[in-house]
Amino acid sequence: MQAQLIALDWGTTSLRAYLLGPAGQVLKMRSLACGIMQLPGTPRFVAGHWCTDGFELAFDDACGDWLQADPDLPVIACGMVGSAQGWCEAPYRETPASLPALSTALQAVRSVHGVDVHIVPGVIEHSTLPNVMRGEETQVLGILRTHPHLNDCLIGLPGSHSKWVQVQDSCLVHFDTFMTGELYAAVCEHTILGRTQQPTAQFDASSFERGVEVALSAVGQLGPLSTLFSARTLGLTGQLSPTQQPDYVSGLLIGHELSALSTALRQRLDGQPLPAIILIGNTQLCERYQRALGACGFADVSLAEQATEQGLWHLAQAAGLLQHTQLEG
Repeated sequence: MQAQLIALDWGTTSLRAYLLGPAGQVLKMRSLACGIMQLPGTPRFVAGHWCTDGFELAFDDACGDWLQADPDLPVIACGMVGSAQGWCEAPYRETPASLPALSTALQAVRSVHGVDVHIVPGVIEHSTLPNVMRGEETQVLGILRTHPHLNDCLIGLPGSHSKWVQVQDSCLVHFDTFMTGELYAAVCEHTILGRTQQPTAQFDASSFERGVEVALSAVGQLGPLSTLFSARTLGLTGQLSPTQQPDYVSGLLIGHELSALSTALRQRLDGQPLPAIILIGNTQLCERYQRALGACGFADVSLAEQATEQGLWHLAQAAGLLQHTQLEG
């Protein structure tokens, strides 16, 4: 199957490269620990040029051989590579944001490989507290294109900075951000709560659900600044073992996130049913959120796959980057 596009998901800590065939099928995929904050630093020859630029070095590691095999392949990238600290800044587009709006705002940077890397802009929502995203907008567009009849739903993207995106008429109209994943890591690694924890690969569902229940209970109304201390006191009183504490804290923080989200949604919906939810991201993390969402009253929750690849494919298609490959076919 002939390759049609190189698609890059280039974030802060990692770089995923996809070689896509007709209709966006993934022919090959590579994952490298070459995010924008940890780029290669050893100079070398790249495409006949002595190269010291970390972005060029990482780009060559990710797909240099693909371009050597087919120098005319178009390239598109999303994520923090388009930030002010990235390879080339792609200014934010305002909400409501759509596929046509984002596809006409790609920023191109010329690589020493002789190809343009087209970078997808992020999205900004101006409000009392402004909100931004980079990379998640591409995942949302991938879902919208693969579910053309989808409307008035909520798309959740759990992670270090969890995003909850409201879509209407194929547009991103509103989104909220929760620093749940980053807070979890900070609490477990840099506070006294981590002193009594013993991490394990085995997921303790009952401890996780206990944390969710505490967040949703009356005492949970005091907020995470209060309830987090219970991870220590429940350990001190023998009610949580060291191996149970990490999943309890996870459930507690996710529970507080979803409790706040649910309250805000119910206020906006004014008595209407809660929307269907589609989750995008790490499967294990999404399954945790799926459990917690059920406890919060969300009955219609599903998981989506390959959202990034599909989003990049459709953005490239809308931007006209695939025209020459289609003509050749």
